[in-house]
Formats: sequence, structure tokens, C-alpha cells
Amino acid sequence: MNSLTWIPVNGAQLPCLLLRHASSSLPPLVFLHAGVCDHRLWLQQLQAFAVERTVLAYDRRGYGQARIEAAGEYSHLSDLWAVLDAVGLSRAVLVGCSLGGRLALEAALDRPERVAGLFLVAPAVTGGPTPELSERELAMDAAADAAMDAGDLAGANRALAALWLDGPSSAEGRVGGAARALFLDMDERMLRATPPGTALEAPAIWPHLEHISAPSELLWGDLDLGYFFPRCEAMVTRMAGARRTVLPGVAHLPSLEAPEAFNTALAAFLATLPS
Repeated sequence: MNSLTWIPVNGAQLPCLLLRHASSSLPPLVFLHAGVCDHRLWLQQLQAFAVERTVLAYDRRGYGQARIEAAGEYSHLSDLWAVLDAVGLSRAVLVGCSLGGRLALEAALDRPERVAGLFLVAPAVTGGPTPELSERELAMDAAADAAMDAGDLAGANRALAALWLDGPSSAEGRVGGAARALFLDMDERMLRATPPGTALEAPAIWPHLEHISAPSELLWGDLDLGYFFPRCEAMVTRMAGARRTVLPGVAHLPSLEAPEAFNTALAAFLATLPS
């Protein structure tokens, strides 16, 4: 895998992993990570899809190896456009998980001409109904918060892994091996990151889902937090022509814990897009 390049963006240096295909005419893929991860969430996808097209993933402010030089006001959406402009990508398919999915939706509403498609993995969304957590989900979330308040970053990391990687209906440690080790490292970097500044308020997405014109697919795992199920179903209904895929036996981060199944679903979606 090629080395990272740091892109200067408004008081920050954002690490970018770009694998440029020399001859492909297919739209590039840009991968946007979840809020408990960094660009390494997508390493297996980058490797798989680089054989056919240009692929890119980067760390947002507050994640991974992003460097903050001057904390101030910032916008993840502005950062996204700045990164794509810096590497010369005028149009791309956006693949976003959780908060990365929310960013992909913001981009599709802001500059639809630059978004060739949306592949959204249990996306977050602004302006919609408040998520309703089950008692177990609330308890697991509270455990992570309590550990953070006590300065127990290792405990907070374990609690977040149980909630987001294993899933609230699963036993802690369901996902092990290299996937768990990578999650714990990505999440720890997020927990220890230098505060990036003040994020500008993101626009409401939920009221404008019908205005999204890019070909879209929503994917989620059946072991994820429960509120994602009705949310994603509603989004599929409201986004014109949107497809749906539910992966069995996985939680919030299917690209990490079930990369082969995830890559198969992504490839099937890409095959429906104009070349």
C-alpha cells in the first residue's frame, strides 16, 4: 500500500492515501470513515478496488494522523472539497460509513455535479428524528462516557468496541483478531486526538433526502444499533431509486469485520453506475 501524503487544509494537515489508476475511465472511489475510525477502516477496499479505478481515503480532523496546526472554525465538507481539489478529482463515487455517510450526503446536496454515486453504510444524518436507544444500548453508551470522564481511555476504548464493533446484541469480543486490533488502535487515536477546533454547524439533511439525485445504495448490518434499521429503511424509500443491502451477522463496521461480503456488495452497486 502506498504511503500517506499530507494535504494542507485551513490550519490542518490531512493525511491522504491515494492510489491513482493510470488508465481507468471509471469514476474514482472516495472513502469516508466512521467517527470511531480513520482511513484504515477502508484498507481492504482500497486494495481491492485500486485494480480497476482510482481510490482515495483520508483522515478527517480529529482522527488518525491528522495534524492540527491552528485550531479554529472548520467544516468537514469544505475539507472534503479541498482534498479532492488538491488531488485533482472533480467527480467521484462517495463511500461513507456512519459520520462519513453523513458527510457523503452533505456533499451530494451541496455539489451534486461532483457526486457520481453514494454508497452509504449505516449513515448518520442531521435534521432527523432523535435516535431511540434500547436500555442495553444506553447502558453501553453510558459506560463509554463514564470511562472517559474518569480518564480511563482504555476502558472507554473497550466499551466503544463492544458497542460499535461487536454490536449491542452480541457478546463483547465477538469480533477478534486483526479487525479488533485495528479498531482499538483507530479508536484510541480518536480518543487521544488534539481538539481540532470548532466545527461549523452542518446543514440539515433529513428534510432534503428527496433532492438527492446521485444513484445510491444503503447498506447496514443486522447486528447494528437498532435505530439504524428504521432510519435506513426510511431513507431508501425517500431517496429516488435507492437500493438496499442488509448484511447478516455484522454490526456497524462491515467493511472491517466482513470485507469480502462488503466488497461484493460495493462491486454490485458500482456495476449499476454509468462508466
